[in-house]
Amino acid sequence: MSEENDSSGFSWFLAGLGIGALIGVLYAPKAGRETREELLSSAREGTEYLKQRGREAADQVSDIVDRGKVQVNDYVDKGKEVVERGRAQWDEFVNQGKQFVTEQTGKVSAAVDAGRQAYQSTASSEGENA
Repeated sequence: MSEENDSSGFSWFLAGLGIGALIGVLYAPKAGRETREELLSSAREGTEYLKQRGREAADQVSDIVDRGKVQVNDYVDKGKEVVERGRAQWDEFVNQGKQFVTEQTGKVSAAVDAGRQAYQSTASSEGENA
């Protein structure tokens, strides 16, 4: 009896499947060819949409890259200006230092010469007094 129930259950399943297919065909809004064409058209539209969005994204990325390049070049130029100003200031400080050392060397030489002359004049006047 179990086998009869299994085979009749399967028979009812096949009958339901057939009835469902028949109702689907009778109430289908469009023919199979029209449905396939509509699906293909939708797929093409989706493909075109994705291509367009891809082009727009590529353009946006290109614009961002171009702006980034300009900004980097501006930063590089500003950095070069700062370095040049720093070099000019350094050269000025070095020249001022050299000038200061030269002036001080002259003063020290003058002081040594004055001290030598004072010593010689003192030594010669002591030699005359002795």
